[in-house]
Amino acid sequence: MDLAYTPEEEEFRARLREWLGKVLPTLPPKPSPDDWPARRAYDLGWQRMLYDAGYAGLHWPVDAGGQGATPTQHLIFLEETEKAGAPYVGANFVGLLHAGPTIAAEGTAEQRARWLPPVLRGEEVWCQGFSEPDAGSDLAALRTRAWRDGDDYVVSGSKIWTSHAEVADWCELLVRTDPQAPKHRGISWLAMPMDAPGITVRPLRTLAGSTEFAEVFLDEVRVPVANRVGPENDGWRVTMVTLSFERGTAFVGEVVACRRVLGELAREARKNGRWDDPVLRRRLGRLNAEFRALWRLTQWNVGESMGVPPVERSRDWGRTGGVPGIGGSVFKLRYSHARQELYDTAADVLGPESLDLAAEWTLDRLSSLSYTIAAGTSQIQRNIVAERILGLPKGR
Repeated sequence: MDLAYTPEEEEFRARLREWLGKVLPTLPPKPSPDDWPARRAYDLGWQRMLYDAGYAGLHWPVDAGGQGATPTQHLIFLEETEKAGAPYVGANFVGLLHAGPTIAAEGTAEQRARWLPPVLRGEEVWCQGFSEPDAGSDLAALRTRAWRDGDDYVVSGSKIWTSHAEVADWCELLVRTDPQAPKHRGISWLAMPMDAPGITVRPLRTLAGSTEFAEVFLDEVRVPVANRVGPENDGWRVTMVTLSFERGTAFVGEVVACRRVLGELAREARKNGRWDDPVLRRRLGRLNAEFRALWRLTQWNVGESMGVPPVERSRDWGRTGGVPGIGGSVFKLRYSHARQELYDTAADVLGPESLDLAAEWTLDRLSSLSYTIAAGTSQIQRNIVAERILGLPKGR
């Protein structure tokens, strides 16, 4: 396995560093965490800067509006933007990391032309309407109904944990279009305009005090049949594409962020005397090994999503259509727990300071508690690993 960078890749890194060094000082101050319209504008503004500089959708295929970059260039981009302190995708994350890649892989030419350019240009925000109050971890138990009425679906039901619904233009929505079919076979994937009549959004406040989630109530909302991605009742397969992106590549930048945080913790421990504790040093050392291993797994998963081993270079999404494999569940499972262990360790290093609710460390620790639930619970990930990777029989 050759992990060395080529001269072309090092040149790409140097150009990116130079550009980041020029543009980051020109960004306006970050808005208040509670001001979602301002956060939307800030995140869309950053996305537009990436687009104008040729970095938007870097690893997306050219025919989807992307740059057709190699997996390694994509990872270099994520490394360098995180190290430089560039803004995260923020309100753009569903469009850029979930819905956009799904439409690129499964949508028609017309759908790709309609929805992908505005995402890349920083003009439209997407939210995710998957989870439901009564479905729990069993996503296929969803009950939101959609029935045909001419050229429209009429949708009624409710969704929960709908990311960025307050400021979204579109929602990637799962609906039941055949209530008589087995639960995995009667689902369809729709793109729903969030300004359609009949939609009510009620924000939910998280443990950390944020409102990036919401409940969404749908009362006979009309969605054009042309907005269905994939065949009718084939939405579960399309959903697996979305979840593969969510679990396999959407957390890539966060691994880099955790490695940065780990370095900051080690420096703080040396400063405040906690470094003298051999148990703490071992914990930091083990976490360093964990995140280095997760980064290597990330390299493999990103390479696999391009349809090639990570050391080979490709200009398209290859055999998989850009969809990460089931190795994404291995990554999601271990990353979720490693992140929680990182912030538990941060509490040991920082002591009483870690209880300050106004401190970024504290908010990040509270946020880390959700990672074993978000994007599929750890129990669901273990089932996927057991059944689809290890070949164990399905549980009853």
